[in-house]
Amino acid sequence: MEETVRYFAKASGRVQGVGFRMYVRENASKLGIRGWVMNMSDGTVDMEVQGPSDKVDKLFEIIQAGNYFIKVTEFHIEKQNPVLPPENGFSIRY
Repeated sequence: MEETVRYFAKASGRVQGVGFRMYVRENASKLGIRGWVMNMSDGTVDMEVQGPSDKVDKLFEIIQAGNYFIKVTEFHIEKQNPVLPPENGFSIRY
């Protein structure tokens, strides 16, 4: 059975005003990852993600790769314990 993990992550760079939160939510949902993503007042984006470790690793690769509009220059992750009971999907917080 695949290990379930939970991480807090903070992305910096061109991550606000470019569809970054929707990009994270869309890819997390495709991978079956649960959690949330939220813009911060300092221009960074915070998120918590939970799911199978290989899927979370894949999501982090996708996030760091970005796309034409999104450019992640710094990405910090921190493992969270304990893993929380399953959430309902992946949400954008305001």
